[in-house]
Amino acid sequence: MTGGKIHHGAQILIAAIMALAALSVARSVFAPVAFALFIIALVWPLQRSLQAFLPRLLALAISVVVMVGAFLAFGSLIGWAFGRVARWIVSDAERFQQFYEQATQWLEGHGIVAAGMWSETFNVGWMLRTAQTLTARLNSTFSFWLVVLVYVILGLLEVEDFGLKVRTMRNRDTGTLLLRGSASTAAKLRRYMLVRSAMSVITGLLVWAFASVVGLPLAQEWGFIAFSLNYIPFLGPLVATVFPTLFAMTQFGSWQAVVAVFACLNLIQFIVGSYIEPRVSGSALSISPAMVLFSVFFWSYLWGVFGAFIGVPVTIALLTFCAQHPSSLWLAELFGAPEQKAIPTEPLKP
Repeated sequence: MTGGKIHHGAQILIAAIMALAALSVARSVFAPVAFALFIIALVWPLQRSLQAFLPRLLALAISVVVMVGAFLAFGSLIGWAFGRVARWIVSDAERFQQFYEQATQWLEGHGIVAAGMWSETFNVGWMLRTAQTLTARLNSTFSFWLVVLVYVILGLLEVEDFGLKVRTMRNRDTGTLLLRGSASTAAKLRRYMLVRSAMSVITGLLVWAFASVVGLPLAQEWGFIAFSLNYIPFLGPLVATVFPTLFAMTQFGSWQAVVAVFACLNLIQFIVGSYIEPRVSGSALSISPAMVLFSVFFWSYLWGVFGAFIGVPVTIALLTFCAQHPSSLWLAELFGAPEQKAIPTEPLKP
């Protein structure tokens, strides 16, 4: 009996490893599908409301136009903010280089042998190459989002048919699991994005206000960068804190002022991320902070930048479906918060 359980466990482990390998190798296939399902969960309530008084295809067209418009506006603002920062780096390159040389001399004067390596790696050229790499990544995402858009359009057309097929399945238990899991996942993803967007707005406004008060250049740009990067938990706020601090090093004459800028930016991120956000979201997302951090690193390892953004929603979906069946309920209870009440399945009704 024990040998059979071990054999079964080994099969599950091998299947999980093969599934992860497939997700990594075929990221160009699975990542757009995951993004499309995520967007469908957000856009479907709008289309369902429009379909109540408009033809189905017209409602779909309006939903797609609203979605594309929102993405284009967000992408344009991101390009504007990072573009302004890149141009500032180029125009102020001499000051940045002087700062790095002074920092290197100070470190070497205090016996830090790694100063030379630090200077060779983190110089103005490195910053310019990083900015160029980010720009190239943004330009290469056009084909990715085009594939996502096609999946979203086809998926929105299939939502009602999918719900009907699930309700008429011969295996009623599987149908019930899919209905409840899909409805619960969609509701949680919408709540996740609502909370994340509200916290991003608060973070961006606070960073913009702080940068304006202390006289840090590009205050509006830093505010929007903090707003946009806050959609990537942990890693995004870290980047949004480091870059303004690097700029502060070249603008202020004292290390005390730079340390104060760094401390205040981290204080803003800590208050919003660790105090306000948990009290707003509560246990509705059913995912622990440790699992959030693991999700960001794990899915970014599999799918890169896209995985860093979609990692938490994917984990929320997996834990939500685990909570629907007794055999996997322990995973939802271990890595997330227990469900307070069942989420109804009305969102999938035609």
